[in-house]
Amino acid sequence: MKTTVRSERRRRRARARGFTLIELLVAIAILAVIAVLSWRGLDQIIRGRQTITNAMEDERVFAQLFDQMRIDARQATSDDEAGQPAVSVSGSVLQIVRQVNLPGTAPRLQVVRYRVSDGRVVRYASPPLRNIGELRGALRGGEGEGWSGLPLMGGVGSISAQLYVPKVGWTTQMSDVQSAITEADNNLKVPQLGSAPLPRSVTGLQVSIGATSLARPVTRVFLVGE
Repeated sequence: MKTTVRSERRRRRARARGFTLIELLVAIAILAVIAVLSWRGLDQIIRGRQTITNAMEDERVFAQLFDQMRIDARQATSDDEAGQPAVSVSGSVLQIVRQVNLPGTAPRLQVVRYRVSDGRVVRYASPPLRNIGELRGALRGGEGEGWSGLPLMGGVGSISAQLYVPKVGWTTQMSDVQSAITEADNNLKVPQLGSAPLPRSVTGLQVSIGATSLARPVTRVFLVGE
C-alpha cells in the first residue's frame, strides 16, 4: 500500500515539474522553423506586390508619354505650312511642327522636340509662333527663351523613330521624306495659292523607347495629321 502511494506521489511530482530542457529546445526549434517559413512567405508577397506596383507605374508613365506623342502627331501641320517636313528625325531627336489652337486667336504653329536628356525623355515645346519668321527661328535654333521642357519618363536608355513615307515604307532617312516632298511639288500643274495643302510626305510615325527596366524596347505607331 505504501509503495503504491509513493509511486503515485512521484508521478504527481514529475507532472508538476513541467517540460524538460530537451522538450523546450525541440519546441523552440519548431517555432523557429515556422517563423522562417512564415517570413519567407510574407517576403515573397511583399516583393510580388512591389513588382506589380512598379509594373503598373511603368505602364502609367508609358501611357502618358505615348498619349502625348499621339496628340502631337495628330496635330502635325502640313509640309507646305511648315516649309519643310512637318515630322522629322535627327539622330535620337524627334521633331514635330504642330498646329496650336488658342481661344480667341487664329491657329498658330508650334515646334515640339522629344529628346533624351540625362536618362529622361523630355518634351520641349516652343511658344506659339505668330509668323513664318518666328517659325524659321524656332526650327533653326535650340530650345531657348520661351521654350518649355516637360520630363515625361526616366530611366530611358534610347529613343528611336521611323517615318512612314508612301511608296517607300518605313524609313529613318530624311532624304526619302524630302524626295516625296519634291515629287509632290513636281506633280502640281497649277501653282498652289491658298488651295488644299500638298499630300503629306509622312503619314505614319513609329517610336521605340528603350528603358533600363525593360528587357526590350516598347514600340508604338501613330498616324500623322489624322
